[in-house]
Amino acid sequence: MISIVKRLRISLRRLHKRMVKEPLPPEDIAAGWALGVCIGCAIPFGMQLVISVPLAIMCRISKVGATFGTLISNPVTVFVIYPAQTYIAGRVVFGKSLSFERLMDTEWTWQAVRQLGVETIASFFLGGIFLAIVMTPLTYIAVKRMVMRHRERNARKKGDCR
Repeated sequence: MISIVKRLRISLRRLHKRMVKEPLPPEDIAAGWALGVCIGCAIPFGMQLVISVPLAIMCRISKVGATFGTLISNPVTVFVIYPAQTYIAGRVVFGKSLSFERLMDTEWTWQAVRQLGVETIASFFLGGIFLAIVMTPLTYIAVKRMVMRHRERNARKKGDCR
């Protein structure tokens, strides 16, 4: 039986391989991933692919990256990311916030969030935008570097074989 860590490692290797071998310029691959992460941070779970893939098609950037980048918020991470972004934005923008514990106990369905009030909903979206502002350029830089390093290594290997 394969452990969860081993499965995760295998999945991440496959994803990395798929990312670096995509037949696009490194900038377009990185832009697709950055778009996906931006949408994944700023748009609530469930609407992300509907927005990210058409935008990637229109911009002619990586659709694979736009798809996988949205997975920054997934059924596992939303229970940490959503309360954190709401708490931080509530503190910064409104000077007060619900307790972090109360946000962690929230179900994060539309009905549950509406019951928390307008300030909380505004904090949720502003927190997502703050997170997107931070994560989007970091993603672009990291993905572009990974793709370029991979391609440089492959070019060196091909040069050594001759």
